[in-house]
Amino acid sequence: MQPNQSLSLKIVDKVAEREGVQPEELNPPIHYVINTDALDSLYDARDSERNPTTIEFVYKGYTVTVDSTGDVDLENRVAAIDPEKTAV
Repeated sequence: MQPNQSLSLKIVDKVAEREGVQPEELNPPIHYVINTDALDSLYDARDSERNPTTIEFVYKGYTVTVDSTGDVDLENRVAAIDPEKTAV
């Protein structure tokens, strides 16, 4: 993550890297699935005591989990639902 990069951009970068595309090529854009302004403001460094414990949402077939420190984890949605299945 670049210094001062917003959390939503960090998520976009991670998903794009996983998908093997440039961030601007992701479709739909992340703001179609989550309010990025609200997400970024929840993890504003100036008020880290108010960070939620965990936020989880689905984007581009991944379950995106953000912990209280702002670390982002991507899990393939199929694997999250049923570990016996694999993505096609």
